[in-house]
Amino acid sequence: MKSKNPNHLRSIFAHVLLIILSFMCLFFFYILFINATRSHADLQKGFSALPGGYLLQNLKNVANDGTFPMFRGILNSLIVFGCSAAICTYFSSLTAYGLYAYNFKLKKAAFTFIMAILVMPTQVTAMGFLRLVTNMGMYDSLLPLIIPSIASPAVFYFMYSYLQSSLPMSLIEAARIDGSGEFKTFNRIVIPIMKPAIAVQAIFTFVGSWNNYFVPALVIQSKDKMTVPILIATLRGADYMNFDMGKIYTMILVAIVPIILVYLFLSKYIIAGVTLGGVKE
Repeated sequence: MKSKNPNHLRSIFAHVLLIILSFMCLFFFYILFINATRSHADLQKGFSALPGGYLLQNLKNVANDGTFPMFRGILNSLIVFGCSAAICTYFSSLTAYGLYAYNFKLKKAAFTFIMAILVMPTQVTAMGFLRLVTNMGMYDSLLPLIIPSIASPAVFYFMYSYLQSSLPMSLIEAARIDGSGEFKTFNRIVIPIMKPAIAVQAIFTFVGSWNNYFVPALVIQSKDKMTVPILIATLRGADYMNFDMGKIYTMILVAIVPIILVYLFLSKYIIAGVTLGGVKE
């Protein structure tokens, strides 16, 4: 009797492992959806694997809550985090291109300085950032949540590494010989090559910004300017007598819908991003 092919056994093991991991990842989303369809009284009874019939009612309760501007919060989050993802990926790509395509005396020093900022936690500079925002008259506005996204050392390093593996200098030099300006070269030649990397970082930046609670809680005070994470925390900290777990689960469910849509829209670029482009020198 012939033994089974080792490659076949490895394939079966890999598929079983992937199924288990997929179940572990998706199970919590399923429970979130189930809880969003149940009332507060049903949630207090304990766990249930079957959906309830209170999803629309929970949505109405959240939407009609005068102390909780749900749709305004979602709009604020989309504006802030959409703009943050756009300017973060563009200017990080531009900075990476500048350090990659040009040779100057302080090139290594600039690269080292950016990498040093990468290891500095946000909490260390929080008080200085808050004082700067207050002195500039931007306290309790959305601008402090958008403008700092221009400088992102982590995204810069990813883009720089991508350029090293995907963009030959001969292509840039050929564009210069043809009379193309630097910004035209970057926007017309470099950006299309970097689309996979930009898409991947846009997903990570959007998700990271969407879930960001610390900075918005630091600079935002008005309810009409709050983002989704702050509003969810507001629901959780509501008065015990008016506390409704169904509303909280429903709001969390609504909050992850834009993230899922962004991922589905840009996910086709992830595989292309793993290959690090097809242009080699």
